[in-house]
Amino acid sequence: MSDTASEIAPEALADRIESRRRVVLLDVRNREEVGEWRIEGPSIESVNVPYMKFLSAQATGGIEELVDLEESYVVVCPRGEASAEVADMLTDAGVDAVNLAGGMHGWARVYRRQRIAGDATAATVYQYHRPASGCLGYLVVSGEEAFVVDPLRVFADRYAADAEAEGASVEGVLDTHVHADHVSGLRHVAGATGATAYLSETAADRGVTYEVETVADGDRIDLGDHTVEVRSTPGHTTGAVSLLVDDLLLSGDSLFLDGAPRPDLQKGDESAPEFARTLHETLTERLAPLPDETVVAPGHVPPGTEPADDSTYTARLGDLRERLSVFSESRETFVERVLGSMGAPPANFERIIAANLGRETVADDDAFELELGPNNCAVTAD
Repeated sequence: MSDTASEIAPEALADRIESRRRVVLLDVRNREEVGEWRIEGPSIESVNVPYMKFLSAQATGGIEELVDLEESYVVVCPRGEASAEVADMLTDAGVDAVNLAGGMHGWARVYRRQRIAGDATAATVYQYHRPASGCLGYLVVSGEEAFVVDPLRVFADRYAADAEAEGASVEGVLDTHVHADHVSGLRHVAGATGATAYLSETAADRGVTYEVETVADGDRIDLGDHTVEVRSTPGHTTGAVSLLVDDLLLSGDSLFLDGAPRPDLQKGDESAPEFARTLHETLTERLAPLPDETVVAPGHVPPGTEPADDSTYTARLGDLRERLSVFSESRETFVERVLGSMGAPPANFERIIAANLGRETVADDDAFELELGPNNCAVTAD
């Protein structure tokens, strides 16, 4: 080959997607892999041509027949190796192509941060977003103290560094529930910073094997000049909680911007109807009465979701009450709809739960591999 294609870093691709610039992805994985997990976004066009087709075409001199010669491509594979070969082939053929460095594994290491609250009287809150899975986490800063909510283990070092840049130290870290889609960074953040690790009493009762301080409905955690109020919001799991900080509701996996969480990951299909009924009560009786101006910041968004005008993944509770059917439908109608639209569970969710309870020890690399792919913690969008 006479030319070598250039690369685009995953962070640079994220910048391009967030700026709503058109991106044409040439995904050279097999169709099953693409169907399970892909890079998504409102400005993305995706073309799937498996790697083996390019090898065959290279042998017969027909590469030009597989692509649009006038198009510009970002080529994607699992780890950036096969896609580098394809990008080189295309470059040799005169096609504008760049390789996504690290492939989907590199994409899974992108972690974005956006300020979503903070003025002279309010706490400062940062929202973290993992585009590969839609996972969201939070850093709350008040004065010289910081509080982390739903940290991811693979990014455990980020939160303390960002708090330090704000002149604060991490004093507390909390998981809103026992996660099933990603390996929690709760213990790693607490261990590295000396912060207190929090779980709800009910979550801890599921058999957590490590030391945590438990909280319950109505508890308040002091943070600088502010308090973090705990609200019990079960249904997705028995121990799920949401947090109120000023007029911001960190809803965890209890309420999403496009609907409700699935109720089957803790005890399976048999108990899902009971969990769904509890979830309906949580949404309609515990969360719906909050003021319209309450800003909901959830624990997940579907990959590819377009953010709000302020570049955050948030919405007014009043707007959610108007557009989500859960707030107007009967309990049994809600249960029937949720049970009929759960889809496939998160990959490796049983091992991830075991790791998050402390029952299984998972190395860093293995933890990263376990959680690759979509989180699938929600039912089909409302």
